[in-house]
Amino acid sequence: MQRITRPIPFWKMSGAGNDFIVIDHRQPLILPEMMPEFARRVCRRQFSVGADGLFLLEPSERADFKWRFFNADGSEAEMCGNGARCVARFAYLNGMAAARMHFETLAGIVEAAVADTQVTIGMTAPHSFCLDRQVEVAGELFMVHSVDTGVPHAVIFVDDVEATDVVSLGRQLRHHPMFAPAGTNVNFVGQQGNDFFIRTYERGVENETMACGTGVVAAALIAATKNMTTSPVELVTSGATTLTVQFTGLKDGSVDQVVLKGPASLIYKGELSPEALL
Repeated sequence: MQRITRPIPFWKMSGAGNDFIVIDHRQPLILPEMMPEFARRVCRRQFSVGADGLFLLEPSERADFKWRFFNADGSEAEMCGNGARCVARFAYLNGMAAARMHFETLAGIVEAAVADTQVTIGMTAPHSFCLDRQVEVAGELFMVHSVDTGVPHAVIFVDDVEATDVVSLGRQLRHHPMFAPAGTNVNFVGQQGNDFFIRTYERGVENETMACGTGVVAAALIAATKNMTTSPVELVTSGATTLTVQFTGLKDGSVDQVVLKGPASLIYKGELSPEALL
C-alpha cells in the first residue's frame, strides 16, 4: 500500500444518509494503481473515516472536472446519484465550478445545479428496461423489474417494505445468475397511498445503505412504466429523506431529461493521516 507522506485534506459528506469521502485530487496524491486499496482502507468504519464510497476529483478536458468513484469494497463504479450531489456541492464550495456545472463520470457527462444544501442532478439516460421477470429466491417468487440508471438496478415492489429482509434477499438477488457477471443493486419499494418508500441493497457496499440516488431514479421510472405514478415522483429513503425524480417521455423505454433533486450535506472537514490506512 502506498504510504501517505503528508496529511490529505478531505470532506465527509452525506447525500440523504449515503455517506462519502471527497478529495480534491487535481494535484495527484494517490497513484492510480493504489486507488482501489486506498478506497477500501479509508472507507472502513471504526478503523478509518468510514463511508459508502470515495470520490477523487481530477481535471477534465471535457467538463469542469471529472471523478474517480470507488465503492467501499474498492470497486470502481460508473455513477452515483447521491454522490453526484455531494460532489457538485463540494466543487462549488471549493471554487472548482460555478453553481451550474457539468462533470465527467464513467457513465457520461453529468449536469448539476447547486442551491444552498439542495442539489439537482441531470442523470445520464436510463437504458436496458426489463419488466416482469419472475425470480425465485429463498423459496419465494418475486416479480423483478430492472433498468440501468448509470449502474444496474433491480426493483421489486413489496407489501411491507419495513418488514423486508433487505440484506439477505438483496445479497441473493445481487448475485443471481440473471444479473451475472456484473451483478446488480436491489431496491425494495413499498407504496402507501401516493407515497413511495424505498430500501436498497447496494452492490460494492454489500449492505443496505440509507439511500441510493440511482436506485431512487430506477424505482421512480419503473413505477411510472407500471402506471403506478407520474412525474414528479417523491420517494422516502431508509434515512427518512425524501428525494424527488422528474422526467419526460417514458414511451417504449425512452426517457428524456431525468432529474434527481435532494440534499447534499457537509458533515465535517479533516485530514487523513498515515494511520488512517493501517
